[in-house]
Amino acid sequence: MTFDRAIKIAPSILAADFANFGAECAAAEAQGADWIHVDVMDGHFVPNITFGPATCAAIRPHIKGVMDVHLMISPVDAYIDAFAQAGADVLTAHIEAGPHIHRTLQAIRAAGCKAGVALNPGTPASAVEDLMDMVDLICVMTVNPGFGGQKFIDMTTKIKALRSMIGDRPIHIEIDGGVDPKTAPLVAQAGADVLVAGSAVFKGGSVQNPAPYGENIRAIRAAAEGVWA
Repeated sequence: MTFDRAIKIAPSILAADFANFGAECAAAEAQGADWIHVDVMDGHFVPNITFGPATCAAIRPHIKGVMDVHLMISPVDAYIDAFAQAGADVLTAHIEAGPHIHRTLQAIRAAGCKAGVALNPGTPASAVEDLMDMVDLICVMTVNPGFGGQKFIDMTTKIKALRSMIGDRPIHIEIDGGVDPKTAPLVAQAGADVLVAGSAVFKGGSVQNPAPYGENIRAIRAAAEGVWA
């Protein structure tokens, strides 16, 4: 991975066809996706169960670019090596998921992945102020984690605070939850550069008819980039 602050669209496979993940990942990339986002949920830290390391390993050969794995699980540390071996490029853990986030971030980097930290809507930006030199990505949740398709919660004040804290460090700000062409400009203007979108990307299309994926991705990107025009 190389670092830049250009807008990146990361479709979440939580909204894709569960019976056809490999082809869905390939189709999304072919239609313009920059990263592929994998939402891992455990039914404990969040009220849903989704994927494990085996799913990540199965889809990895179908992803040419970045596989961005978001661990909505607790505990985290025991599973870091498994997800790293499954091919994750970025591993993101929630600051709320355990008592030793600094140790978790060290373990993620030691496993060879970029280290991300996620903040739930109720967690302030100040919670990661002392972690800035430990992270490669900060994920701002704009919904309460656990389900796709939720309504966007405005976190622009938090995003701006994080952007100020980051300064010139090579740290991405990722937004996860309710991103679409209407909300993308709000978060981009505040300083975000990685936009996770599930239903807003996959709606209206399929592996057999992937063109809508491209239309949706281009609409989100154009809306986000338009704030700088």
